[in-house]
Amino acid sequence: MLYELIGIVRPGSLAEVKEYALPEIPIPFSPNPTPLPLSDPQIPHLWRTIALTAGQIILRNGGVIRGISNWGVFTLPRPVSKAQMKHKSGHYFVMRYDASSSTHADMRTTINLDPRVIRTAHVKLGDGKLETMARFGDVKWDR
Repeated sequence: MLYELIGIVRPGSLAEVKEYALPEIPIPFSPNPTPLPLSDPQIPHLWRTIALTAGQIILRNGGVIRGISNWGVFTLPRPVSKAQMKHKSGHYFVMRYDASSSTHADMRTTINLDPRVIRTAHVKLGDGKLETMARFGDVKWDR
């Protein structure tokens, strides 16, 4: 089935990156890997690491990722409490993927256990028929 995950994660700050990033991240394709400082912009944002975790679960279980879109940081419609913190803004991202229902349930459970995730919405798209699924294009967002 075709699913869409809309995730809201804490907006990244240097303190959060230090908390969750590895202390040394080598530069890719370098003959002599040197660690990057944690303030370097090449370090992936929190939404990328969460989307990577969800994507790995989907791919390991035979699913296909159709697209990932970064919507950016927005103010939440109302303050949300999660993990003993009150959030007023969040970083939105969307991932569209094909997976079995058991894979979807596994990914959903794993994502919701992460304390960096404020809120997620999971939507099943279409009725499973090829003609209907072909109508869904890329994830679009106009700012």
